[in-house]
Amino acid sequence: MTFNFQQHPLVPQEVVMDLIKNFQTKGVLFGDGKRNKIRLFEVEGKTINIKSFKIPNLINKIAYKYFRKSKAKRSFEYANKLLENGIGTPEPIAYFENFDLIGIKDSYYVSEHLQCDLTYRELVEIPDYPDHDTILRQFTHFSYSLHQKGIEFMDHSPGNTLIKKTADGNYEFFLVDLNRMQFHESMPFEVRMKNLCRLTPHKEMVAVMSNEYAKLSGEPEELIFETLWKMTADFQYRFHRKKRLKKKLKFWK
Repeated sequence: MTFNFQQHPLVPQEVVMDLIKNFQTKGVLFGDGKRNKIRLFEVEGKTINIKSFKIPNLINKIAYKYFRKSKAKRSFEYANKLLENGIGTPEPIAYFENFDLIGIKDSYYVSEHLQCDLTYRELVEIPDYPDHDTILRQFTHFSYSLHQKGIEFMDHSPGNTLIKKTADGNYEFFLVDLNRMQFHESMPFEVRMKNLCRLTPHKEMVAVMSNEYAKLSGEPEELIFETLWKMTADFQYRFHRKKRLKKKLKFWK
């Protein structure tokens, strides 16, 4: 059993341990809980977010004990690394791993729960969302900053960026679902574009992001748009093909 607790002025270690021990019976379920399960807990005026990762298959149970860091440990370490680099993410508090003789049994990542105004998904689903163009362009600045710092957020998808409006009318961005990242000395152009291709199926949004990314990077806007749109279209094709295959398999079952 491994428990790593980062000192936090409002969340004592024994409180976190108690929440994890009683995870299944306390707190409020957040989200659908189909894969990983998230519960929210109120602690001394703060909302604490605890994510319980799905129990892995046999191969991964062994791998997470002997060869790879668990998703919980990676989430905790990557959150700290993001904050060190000035990138927004809910403040990490702790991670917890429980092992048996074979490998990992269950694991948890604990962080502060961030109340946001929207996620990137709202920009995709609501074309006339207030300040749509401004938010999208500021999000592109945020993504460019990630790339300049060599941070490849591999789950850069619509639901994984939380967005808050600030008092001065600008927007702040916070990454969640952190267990898949790579850190580079520098990120090649193709890697940067691939990192953005899962965000939206809408060509007009890709055009706005390409325009803003070109201003920041100095790369030709046409090259950015053509590359990013091709990668986006390829991703959407694979995504919908996979969904069709799953439907067929469910039908035959």
